Amino acid sequence: MTQPTPVTASSPPRRRGLIAVAWLWVGAPLAYGLYELVQKATQLFTR
Repeated sequence: MTQPTPVTASSPPRRRGLIAVAWLWVGAPLAYGLYELVQKATQLFTR
């Protein structure tokens, strides 16, 4: 039988790139949505 390899805290470089792309995929629209929300809320409460 083989021993399972221990899981380390650092990810392989290829996986890090994938994680970065996934964060951008979610984070960019989220940031844009929050930006739009703040703009519209500002317009709503300043008029």
